[in-house]
Amino acid sequence: MDKKWLSFELHKRKILSLILLLAFIISLFSIEWNKDLIHSKGLDTAKQIATAFFTPDLSGDILLLAMESSWTTLSYAAAGMSLAIVIAFFYGVPASGIIVADGKGKRYIRSFFRGQLGFMRAIHELVWAWLFVASIGLSPFAAIFALAIPYGGILGRIFADMLEDVSKEPIKGLEAAGATKLQTLWYGYLPMVRANITSYAMYRFECAVRSSAIMSFVGIGGLGYQIQLSLDDLHYDEVWTFVFFLIILVIMIDLWSNQLRKRLVQ
Repeated sequence: MDKKWLSFELHKRKILSLILLLAFIISLFSIEWNKDLIHSKGLDTAKQIATAFFTPDLSGDILLLAMESSWTTLSYAAAGMSLAIVIAFFYGVPASGIIVADGKGKRYIRSFFRGQLGFMRAIHELVWAWLFVASIGLSPFAAIFALAIPYGGILGRIFADMLEDVSKEPIKGLEAAGATKLQTLWYGYLPMVRANITSYAMYRFECAVRSSAIMSFVGIGGLGYQIQLSLDDLHYDEVWTFVFFLIILVIMIDLWSNQLRKRLVQ
């Protein structure tokens, strides 16, 4: 039985690989292979961008502007993620169904909150940014809400799955000692998933910094906005300066995340 199942799985993977290969080949035939496929000046522009990589603009004004823009980008990401964690907690816990007694009510509540989380993360943060900019203008709140809603949906779904996967033996021990559902959540579920939740939230914080920079392209401000302005002026050396600051931000958050996780695990 196991051999048959293994053979079926391998056969299914081969079929899927063949379908993907055919789709790739068909997509190649749908392209019009002519001289207009690549912009005539595209290679020259690529060379200029590549050359500017080794000669970033390190003048005082640009470095000061990069630091101010980095702070703006980081502030949006931190505020957005803080709100996203709150959303994730209040939606993720009921979406896991661990604080509700078994029965139809549990299924309805679990499905309702999982549906809400699915709606939040179904729309990209850039689309949320356009919607908020259109409704409340070029305000920092537009960037914060645009980050908080989709990231809250993603974090909430992951939190719910982590809580569901917790070993039930310690929880049964707490329940046998007379603990309520909220007490099992506070003293049982949360301590067991704390390190994993923190690690994943920090990873998402890195993503939020990148998303915050990208959202700046709609005019909210930050590193992305400066990159766009420098691209419009064809100042590729400035572009690389701002990109390097973005990379430094992500690396610093990654190092902080590693240190924080080590302390939680110890």
